[in-house]
Amino acid sequence: MNHFPIFLALENRRVLVAGGGDAAVAKLRLLLKTTARITVVAEDADPVIEGWAAEGRLTLIRRAQDPGDALCCVIAYAAHEDAAQDARTLRLAAADGALVNIVDNLEASQFITPAIVDRDPVVVAIGTEGAAPVLARRIKSDLEARLPSSLGLLARIGKTFRKAAEVLPMGAARRNFWSDFYTQTGPRAAPQGDAAVRDALDDLLAEHLRAEDRPGHVDLVGAGPGDPELLTLKARKALDRADVVIHDRLVAPEILELARREATIIEAGKEGFGPSVTQEEINATMVAHGLKGAHVVRLKGGDPTIFGRLDEEIEALNEAGLSWSVVPGITAASASVASIGQSLTKRGRNGSVRFLTGHDMKGFADQEWAALAKPGEVAAIYMGKKAARWMQGRLMMHGAAPATPFTIVENAARPGQRTIAATLANLPEALADVTGPALLLHGLAPRAAAEAVTSERLADVL
Repeated sequence: MNHFPIFLALENRRVLVAGGGDAAVAKLRLLLKTTARITVVAEDADPVIEGWAAEGRLTLIRRAQDPGDALCCVIAYAAHEDAAQDARTLRLAAADGALVNIVDNLEASQFITPAIVDRDPVVVAIGTEGAAPVLARRIKSDLEARLPSSLGLLARIGKTFRKAAEVLPMGAARRNFWSDFYTQTGPRAAPQGDAAVRDALDDLLAEHLRAEDRPGHVDLVGAGPGDPELLTLKARKALDRADVVIHDRLVAPEILELARREATIIEAGKEGFGPSVTQEEINATMVAHGLKGAHVVRLKGGDPTIFGRLDEEIEALNEAGLSWSVVPGITAASASVASIGQSLTKRGRNGSVRFLTGHDMKGFADQEWAALAKPGEVAAIYMGKKAARWMQGRLMMHGAAPATPFTIVENAARPGQRTIAATLANLPEALADVTGPALLLHGLAPRAAAEAVTSERLADVL
């Protein structure tokens, strides 16, 4: 980020525009929406600028810029549309202490003006650091269409009502009040004008004050395999509402960035055969924050219904009398099998698929090895790295062919994703340098490898 976005206070502060042509007019149309004291220095000024000066909306000095014209100016624009004159403005205005923008000259400018969506006092600024102005305009157009014109009215009235809303407790109660106003009550009342919006605010506050104190709520949310784009819309909405986020070790930092800035973020890491936060501690943390009235998101990697200890957490919430909901996510098995161009089930190959764990609370997890060892069986094995040699022995003991294909997908749907084609015979060795979270696909090879094997078999037959 070469340009840090800020909103500059301009009320009663001086701004200089040097130049009187089309570029100056375009910049002034934007600046005149502010409360700044605007001065234009130009030998020849466009009639539009002359008209604004006559109306008292700006001060026009009809000459070339002199040293001192930008004294006490917070920013200045060089809008001569002439490289030599703009360079002179940069030199003079910078010497006077102003930050200078040269219109349409990103490299020489000390600041840039973004594309703006104006719903005063709600303002959205869009910048691409000059890399893609067409994209900035496209985003601006999309936002203009999506943000209702009444948004500014609601924000202005809401600002005057903030003191009255302080009778509500800080935190979730106050936030829920404003959420109801901006998403439901306010937009419904806005078409009837200011008075209707103010009456609606009074009624809404009374309604929230009458509401009984209730304990909080817990959303048990699947974060998916790691790619933020694979997060469900419902999960994103839950993160946006959360007061507290309790997350697993494997939840990607990019997903945690989607939580509100004010939210409390708590890591509840679990690692097989390694240091972990106990399930009892996690349950206690959820319950403690929920009973304080917080909206809690228990964020789990993948899908919470698959090896996520969901039932234990639901039981703890039920015992505490807390409401809860489950937001499913994309499990690592789905992301992994998609990455190798295969499907978990296929007509003529397998009509079922098994989801297995390599270890459980007692150690390595026992499975129906005789059934799994049959040709054509497919299984997605979670937490199987340390159990690989043990599983290899069990499968071979029950008649599995050493050539049974395996695919190891490390860091599925993350930037560091890696796919390793293996067989039952060399599975432990193939996992030797795998350090990230890995899912083992028993009975499946990456599509290219599977097609190569099929071609070799056909050649042998022919």
